[in-house]
Amino acid sequence: MKTFVLEVWGDFACFTRPEFKVERFSYPVMTPSAARAIFDAIYLEFNKGTPKQPAMYWQVEHIEIVQPVRYIALMRNEVKEKISESSVKKWMKDPSKLEPIFADATREETGQDTKGRTQRQTMALKGVRYRIHAHAVLYSEDQQLRQKVEHSFERRAGNGQCFYQPYLGCREFSAFFRLVEPGERAPTLAPHDEHIGWMLYDVFDLSRPGSSTDKPSISLFEAEISDGILHVPPYSSSQVRKPRGGA
Repeated sequence: MKTFVLEVWGDFACFTRPEFKVERFSYPVMTPSAARAIFDAIYLEFNKGTPKQPAMYWQVEHIEIVQPVRYIALMRNEVKEKISESSVKKWMKDPSKLEPIFADATREETGQDTKGRTQRQTMALKGVRYRIHAHAVLYSEDQQLRQKVEHSFERRAGNGQCFYQPYLGCREFSAFFRLVEPGERAPTLAPHDEHIGWMLYDVFDLSRPGSSTDKPSISLFEAEISDGILHVPPYSSSQVRKPRGGA
């Protein structure tokens, strides 16, 4: 299997630590799930059939911190609600049952307090740049499929193509990327050492093909940054703590 290296960067990033509850506070480095999502945005192979399921996942090997870790405090407006699929289907059948969600409305306008936004403090990262090392793991190993996946990813990443704009933790923090060519001189990494402790590994069960209707399956691992590098164990490793009944 071939390891690919992506250099990604952006003005802001926020990889939220779940233990901070309401207020967002970022990890000092990108999480493996955020790194995998950037590779997914460029290329992800699916099985033929219904329902649509991925034939693979991207296994992140390690993440290199190129720019020094710097934080910035931001105040962001976040919406409280989102429209459910069942509500949309109900409205399509009977438009009279439309119940709009107001992002900003006063009691005088609607007769009730329907303000749909709330201000929250965010401790984000600024001026980030990483190099992500990852390889494709196929759920059913097949040499032809592997060649297709690796060639397609290399072509698309080399041309700067993606199915949707990748992001750095939050969708408003866009990520830019480029494929690092083999033999390219590695940059000097940020001299950062930190024992992070328990860190989010992923929010889905990567041991099997999933679907859009799957419930979250949170996994964790004990993370440590050494000389500017976060080493990521394989998902199948015992170092990755998974829910009971998981792989």
